[in-house]
Amino acid sequence: MEHKPHIIELEKIGKSEIGYISFLEENSKEIPFNIKRVFWTYFTPESVVRGGHAHKTTIQAIVAVSGTIIFDIQGQKEFKEIFTLDSPNKLLIIPTLYWSDIKFSHNAVLLCLASEEFNEKEYIRDYNEFKQL
Repeated sequence: MEHKPHIIELEKIGKSEIGYISFLEENSKEIPFNIKRVFWTYFTPESVVRGGHAHKTTIQAIVAVSGTIIFDIQGQKEFKEIFTLDSPNKLLIIPTLYWSDIKFSHNAVLLCLASEEFNEKEYIRDYNEFKQL
C-alpha cells in the first residue's frame, strides 16, 4: 500500500442507460486492512469544515457515495494536497498521521471504512501537537 494519501479509481460496472455498481472487498488491493468500523456522514452544511484531526493508528478508506467532498490533507513534513471525491467510484486512502480538513457539497454523503474501532485517545485534534510529532 502507498504510504501517503491517494485516490484509487474503483471498477465501475454497468452502462449509463441502466446505472453502475462499484464495490469494495476486505483484504483486496484497494482495502489492505481488516475493516473494524464503518461510518457515514450526511446533511453537513456547506459552510461547515469537518475533520480537523489526524489519526495515530487508524487507516481510512473513504468514498463520496453522493455529492462532492473535498479533502485538504497535510502531512507532518512537506506533504500538502487537495483531493476531490466527486464520483462514487473514487476511493481516497488516508494512512495514519495525516491531518484532514473536509468540505461537503449540499447533498454529500461520506462513507468511511476504518482499520480500527473508535478510540478517542488515538485522535490528534490539536494541529500544533500534530506538527510536533
